[in-house]
Amino acid sequence: MCRFIETIHIECGRIYRLDYHIRRMAATMHSVFGKGDAMCLPGLLVPEKYKERTRCRIEYDDEIRKIEYIPYHIRPVRSLKLVADDEIDYSLKSVDRSSLDRLFGCRGQADEILIVKNGLLTDTSIANIALWDGYRWSTPRIPLLAGTNRQYLLDNGIIHEADIRADDLGNYSKIRLFNAMIEFGEVELDCRMISFV
Repeated sequence: MCRFIETIHIECGRIYRLDYHIRRMAATMHSVFGKGDAMCLPGLLVPEKYKERTRCRIEYDDEIRKIEYIPYHIRPVRSLKLVADDEIDYSLKSVDRSSLDRLFGCRGQADEILIVKNGLLTDTSIANIALWDGYRWSTPRIPLLAGTNRQYLLDNGIIHEADIRADDLGNYSKIRLFNAMIEFGEVELDCRMISFV
């Protein structure tokens, strides 16, 4: 049976965006197992024990199988390489990351990859993205994974969705990477640090 993961940011005893994680888990369970709601996460988590940034990793299928708490440090990303794959599907946050790992292996000298699907930018191997055109931050309308932080930023009008073609990169000056563990603005690169080869 396929297993899924949920990664939750805990810091200073606080759980970040828990409602978004609960909704995504419920949607996954409904889609895959026909269950209507997720497990009762608030009663299972112990955030008060963790002051430093901590990744709470929940592994589940039709029920929670494992909860781990792992110290988290942001991996530096100073360069990106565009990698195309029109078949990749990571719409559910699965334990099986083999397709992402395979593409990550194509990064060459770059720190991270930026995945292009059907000519459109999607995500990196670990994060959603947003690009700055001088006026606003745009995030791909069709990401590989609809991240919880991404949805939070959309709901609060901080970013907006757009179809962004690889050929459009010249219209943007900055790119930000963010996910459940990386807050918006913590990882930002000049778009000139994105290579096409």
